[in-house]
Amino acid sequence: MAPPSEVKAVVVVNKGVAAVKTVPRAKLRDEYILVRTTAIAINPTDWAHVAGWGSDNNNGLRVGCDYVGVVEEVGSKVTAPFVKGDRIAGMAHGVNKLQPEDGAFGEYIVVKGDVQLKVPDNVTDEEAATLGVGVMTSQALYQTMGLPLPPAEPSSPPAQLLIYGASTATGLLAVQYAKLSGYEVAATCSPSNFDLIRSLGADVVFDYNSPTAVEEIWAWSHGNLTQVLDCISKPDSTRFCVSALSKEKGGHYQGLLFVDDSLVKEVNDKVTNKTKLAYTVIGETIDKGRVIEASVEDFEYGKKFWEVTRKLLAAGKIKPARLEVNRGGKGLEGAIVGMEELKQGKVSGTKLVYTL
Repeated sequence: MAPPSEVKAVVVVNKGVAAVKTVPRAKLRDEYILVRTTAIAINPTDWAHVAGWGSDNNNGLRVGCDYVGVVEEVGSKVTAPFVKGDRIAGMAHGVNKLQPEDGAFGEYIVVKGDVQLKVPDNVTDEEAATLGVGVMTSQALYQTMGLPLPPAEPSSPPAQLLIYGASTATGLLAVQYAKLSGYEVAATCSPSNFDLIRSLGADVVFDYNSPTAVEEIWAWSHGNLTQVLDCISKPDSTRFCVSALSKEKGGHYQGLLFVDDSLVKEVNDKVTNKTKLAYTVIGETIDKGRVIEASVEDFEYGKKFWEVTRKLLAAGKIKPARLEVNRGGKGLEGAIVGMEELKQGKVSGTKLVYTL
């Protein structure tokens, strides 16, 4: 049966408000794949977009990034060997002013063909739905921060990395990637998630709310820490992370959102401030309140990184995030509830997934 001409999708209807609407099915572009969606997952960026991140007026744009589904049609310029019927997962660019039809929260969606994942048989739909943004953001560990692609043996002594916000979806993956790259990993999260983060490989875990946390990290690293991934990227987390880096050597602060360089330099002027948005991996110009030109480099690296990830998943070396399925409701309506749950800070150490 041919895909329908109209589908249900989650759409921004007003600043801070999203609703399920009937919309025309997204048109298949040459470098894209048409997917029948089977499950979706919630990220902080989803509710932030609805709330107006990047623009005060996102009305009419389709929401959502993380998905899993079945290939319906492959665009003429897709080079990856996907065929109709394949089970794939990854990321769509939700709330995209430059392509209003993009967004994962719909019955049928389009996704950039060469930076998606053919789901291994040992990974369920619900697990696969959690991967998109987390994987594409973790790419920064390698492309920007220079970690050796896994599997890699530890150096002697092992290089150190701090992951702030390790119980976020990206943090849960980043801990695992970094350990597979031979790093000694320190992580921050709330005490309720300590056991989970240790189980994924973290060597030491700190309570980010503790008034002595930075001093504890200094004691662990002997003041030599030079690399940190901040999965929260708000002023308080930036100050914490930069304070934990070596005062003598400085180091590399990697944020997931735009961070004012003056804030970083105020804490430690020897620290390099970098940002990597998952959206740039799609290889197209994006507009998130500022225009970022298309990066062929990010796109090409993304192709390689998804293949590395596929092999790690198939071998059971990367575990998808701990998840909750259909919390607050099922399908697209449930996803709206899930965005609100995340916005209100009611989700920690788990990923909300909704089945269609």
